[in-house]
Amino acid sequence: MEYSLSPDLLLNTARTHGTPVYVYDAAVITRQYRKLEQAFSVLDARIFYACKALTNIHVLRHVRSLGCNADCSSINEVKLALLAGFEPGQILYTSNGIAFAEIEEAAEAGVHVNIDSLSNLEKFGQRYGGSRPVGLRLRPNILAGGNLKISTGHEKSKFGIPVDQISSVLELVQRHHLHIRTLHIHTGSDIKDADVFIRGLEVLFELLPAFPHLEVLDLGGGFKVPYHPSEQETDVERLAHKLKEALASHDQSRSRNLQVWFEPGKFLVSACGYLLATVQVMKQNGDVEIAGVDTGLNHLIRPMMYDAYHHITNLSNPGGALRNYMITGNVCETDTFADDRPVAQIREGDILVIHNAGAYGYEMSSQYNSRFRPPEVLVKDGEPVLIRRRDTLDDLLRNQAL
Repeated sequence: MEYSLSPDLLLNTARTHGTPVYVYDAAVITRQYRKLEQAFSVLDARIFYACKALTNIHVLRHVRSLGCNADCSSINEVKLALLAGFEPGQILYTSNGIAFAEIEEAAEAGVHVNIDSLSNLEKFGQRYGGSRPVGLRLRPNILAGGNLKISTGHEKSKFGIPVDQISSVLELVQRHHLHIRTLHIHTGSDIKDADVFIRGLEVLFELLPAFPHLEVLDLGGGFKVPYHPSEQETDVERLAHKLKEALASHDQSRSRNLQVWFEPGKFLVSACGYLLATVQVMKQNGDVEIAGVDTGLNHLIRPMMYDAYHHITNLSNPGGALRNYMITGNVCETDTFADDRPVAQIREGDILVIHNAGAYGYEMSSQYNSRFRPPEVLVKDGEPVLIRRRDTLDDLLRNQAL
């Protein structure tokens, strides 16, 4: 797996800011967004960046500069998006099991709102009636995604209003004269099969007659990201053409000129990110060589949480002979990044690169073991800029009642 940034730049960044450190390549974010923009130009489509993947305000500003919108999963993400310069009409807020006060705050901010429960839909109707358009997040009962923990549309998922409760939805719509603008589904993450989106679209097609004011079919995100060098990302051009054909073949969708919305997160920022770590200790455990690095699941939890593969390369010794290693972290917990993984010969002091660390690296990081969260560096136009400093002891003490 090749670097999008030069090895010298990465090494200099490690020397300047120390390790561990996250490094993001803005050019990769641009490339990924342009790929989506071009593919979906055959549709009336809007792209909303699922900013839960990486919310650093400098990244949000860069995404906004590309013409992309923002998809938020909490009211604080909405506030960050507004601070980054997004207009309210460029922001989508999709609720999930939260207090109605948060939905109310999002609605008052003027952003697009999707509601995922009958309870909050009832409260929305009581508060606003039909004075504000609103979206419904539905659960389509489709199992999709690379891991059950990131599959969100199946019949046991907590997300969305089950489609088999549509009669209850319609009763609330009628009682409160609700203006339903958007039907939203999100089936999961790491979806490489375009037919999953077509199946979701067909679920929404069946509901069209019940929603005469509908303007948007929102298919969520979840496009496949290639973490392993042998993997391929979702063919978004093929997906766009299949969606165009499906929309054109359905009478109601064709007559209404419905917009199609998407909320990719990892697809935009996963490959932009590198987590650089220094090898602190080498251990021999029988026939297993262990390389212990100065980071752990407190900085990248995906391998332990999802059994996710992250490619790892040796930045300091790229020409070394390949040997198999177990690569582990430094927290008091099992935090294995790789097991029996071929990597160019590793020595103490070498700097390793964990690839695809742009999505859900810093966002899911913690101060476990009272270790500092790493700094973040954004490389834009070839210039590395520190966009978040490393934690200090003051950060560990902040908000404690001393």
